Amino acid sequence: MNIAIVGTGYVGLVSGTCFAEMGSQVTCVDIDENKIKKLLNGEMPIYEPGLEELVKRNVSYGRLNFTTKLTDVLDDVDVVFSAVGTPPDEDGSADLQYVLSVAREFGQNIKKYTILVTKSTVPVGTAQKVKDVIREELDKRGVDVPFDVASNPEFLKEGAAIKDFMSPDRVVVGTESKRAEDIMTRLYQPFLIQNFRVLFMDIPSAEMTKYAANAMLATRISFMNEIANLCERVGANVDNVRKGIGSDDRIGRKFLYAGCGYGGSCFPKDVKALVHTGVENGYHMQVIEAVERVNEQQKSIVYEKLTALCGNMKGKTVAILGLSFKPETDDMRQAPALVVIEKLLKDGATVRVFDPVAMDECRRRIGDTVTYCKNMYDAADGADALALLTEWRQFRMPSWNVIKKVMKGNAIVDGRNIFNRKELEEYGFVYSRIGEK
Repeated sequence: MNIAIVGTGYVGLVSGTCFAEMGSQVTCVDIDENKIKKLLNGEMPIYEPGLEELVKRNVSYGRLNFTTKLTDVLDDVDVVFSAVGTPPDEDGSADLQYVLSVAREFGQNIKKYTILVTKSTVPVGTAQKVKDVIREELDKRGVDVPFDVASNPEFLKEGAAIKDFMSPDRVVVGTESKRAEDIMTRLYQPFLIQNFRVLFMDIPSAEMTKYAANAMLATRISFMNEIANLCERVGANVDNVRKGIGSDDRIGRKFLYAGCGYGGSCFPKDVKALVHTGVENGYHMQVIEAVERVNEQQKSIVYEKLTALCGNMKGKTVAILGLSFKPETDDMRQAPALVVIEKLLKDGATVRVFDPVAMDECRRRIGDTVTYCKNMYDAADGADALALLTEWRQFRMPSWNVIKKVMKGNAIVDGRNIFNRKELEEYGFVYSRIGEK
């Protein structure tokens, strides 16, 4: 099947590459000429394990192509995926200008039946707006070309996106016609030969499913962080509590880990957008608003623990391990590290940082306001305190004797609860973690 994907960001590039890997003829479209030029040269705009190899392989086989113009390929494709950005507006709503721009170009140029599938995360009702724009453009042309719109939200985890796309636990598709459903079935059949798990539904339900899924996961995180903060005050251990409640099949174990808050491109943006959708429709999303509020507070908890251990931070040196919002990505959007670093610098502290892949992204965001180090031990050199903010595997078993030797102080704040208290205290560290007194 021939498909086009508009937008070569995280969702568009991963989706296009995986469709090509399964044999589809794919053209990824982006108006950013520099990005397209780099992709044609094999340079990746994002870090995602396994993606670079997959892109290069499918480009070499001729199944994956890149262009700056949708019109170059529109006559030859059966399906166009819209995977452009939907950044939050000032009021928290999703900015749909890029989504509607794709719809406008689609309506201005289609000559045969084609499906426009929204892959971007968009509020309920967006498909109707997309359809109206397409119909408006067709009317301007004085033609009546048949088309369908569909919703196919993505459920990709950064750091595991290839696996998620190639072996999905479910695919959600909102359609309005049997013709569109049949085409989407053919498109996803190769991924689900053994167990076809495409959930077809009406379009508003598909649009809502994406927001509801992310809001539920964000809620579990904020709920557990609330429990962790109370555990510290009453002398309980949040790890024990997590195991106790996670053993209940009705609750389960996933997304019950306490920490220093969630970040990234999805949860913060989608939670805000869901709250705004409620306001637009006369409904106050009380739980979701609390989820966002708790998370914003939680991003400061590592800073608060550092000041509790070290006092006034002016003139102190702090080592930060981990900058990305989660492991296996260089994404720092809404990352807790940005909050902690900003507060420390404002207090007059010197900040030394290390992350396996996000150093360039950090430099792009905050410049040389911090010292970039070559490894975790370099970051710890001369530090009064060390704080872990991202649970990269390589941080899980440090040589504590080396860290003890190079650090000036002995304060350790574990923002992801991956270290062993007994071990650190045996080395003479003063150790603080989330949800344990």
